[in-house]
Amino acid sequence: MGLRVPVHVYSSDSISRAGLESQLRFQPDIHIVGVEQLASEVVAVVAAETPDAATLDAVAELRRRGVDKVILVVATLNDADLIAVIEAGICALIRRHEVSPERLTTLIRRASDGESELPADLLTRLFRQVSHMQNDVLTPRGLRLAGLSPRETAILKLVAEGYDTDEIAARLSYSPRTVKNVLHGVTTRFQLRNRSHAVAYALKEGLI
Repeated sequence: MGLRVPVHVYSSDSISRAGLESQLRFQPDIHIVGVEQLASEVVAVVAAETPDAATLDAVAELRRRGVDKVILVVATLNDADLIAVIEAGICALIRRHEVSPERLTTLIRRASDGESELPADLLTRLFRQVSHMQNDVLTPRGLRLAGLSPRETAILKLVAEGYDTDEIAARLSYSPRTVKNVLHGVTTRFQLRNRSHAVAYALKEGLI
């Protein structure tokens, strides 16, 4: 087991804060810290009904205090909120009804490792709204490849060019199993039928 991740939970609602802390307190990967212990290695979990101005101000204050990994837990989110969340530098988002100790711990561990994550349906909405903002908004926020990792992008580009699994594996120095797993991950995450559907979707949405 790796080192425990220091986590600070923030909510203007004391009941929400206590609820999240109680879910995380007994997770072996997590160490709850107070506001006096904020630092760059801390992952903040911010809970709110919506990412309103007060919530985004709280995120900005956390970032001013050195916290650059913030997970947002919200009840509702509209399209305008989604852009504001990305601009605020949120590294992961989860809806309140999807929260479980295990799921939240996974997001915290990934955030601690420098990974960003948004639900697939929100990524789709985001792609359609802000394709013109790719360089100005998504790149600085760790979502530069529009939700696709460099490896996923490279593999999908080769699929689009007509290469089969073995050829892609040889060109990229991966095993055929790795190529298959990557493609399966993309099709599952975006609810696509097969690799051709994945390529069509990626091309249509400007991801490759």
